[in-house]
Amino acid sequence: MRCYFTYIITNPGKTVLYTGITNDLAQRLTEHFLNRGDKKTFAGRYYCHFLLYFERFSQPMHAIEREKEIKSMTRKEKEALINQGNPRWHSLNSMVMDWPPHPEATSRG
Repeated sequence: MRCYFTYIITNPGKTVLYTGITNDLAQRLTEHFLNRGDKKTFAGRYYCHFLLYFERFSQPMHAIEREKEIKSMTRKEKEALINQGNPRWHSLNSMVMDWPPHPEATSRG
């Protein structure tokens, strides 16, 4: 069965929250990591690649609906959502994959 994820990532200072969806959370986290510093993407511009929160869905439309719901929340509401399962705001990347990505995964060539 294929899984879909709605997730929230942040930057090292935890000042920015980015919400997205994917069907491959490990791959998407790697992409965010590779894009750090890239001014063309929001997550890259703000160095967002630390996973704080995620939900798993079996249907893509449910993940999309949840992403829209989270994106419409205030910062305070998003913080409360994260705090429910991750009150210390630890990076959850290593729960999903080997972190940081292996050197071969980080080459842009």
